[in-house]
Amino acid sequence: MDRVALILVIVGALNWLLVGLFQYDLVAAIFGGQDELLSRLIYTLVGVAGIWSISLLFRDRERAAVNDKNRT
Repeated sequence: MDRVALILVIVGALNWLLVGLFQYDLVAAIFGGQDELLSRLIYTLVGVAGIWSISLLFRDRERAAVNDKNRT
C-alpha cells in the first residue's frame, strides 16, 4: 500500500509541476477535463495517497524495513 501511495503522490506532484510551470493539467488532458468523473477519481486517489503518506513521517524506520523484507 505504501508503494501505491508513493506512486500516486509522485503522479500528483508531477501534475502540479506541469500546472505551475506551464499551466497544463495532464490529468485533465488525458481524462477529458477537470469535471469528468475519471479525472475527479484520479484527483481523489492522489489526495487519499497524500493523506496516507503522512503516516510515513511518523513510522519507526526499523519497523518499516522489517515490513518491506517480509513483503518480498
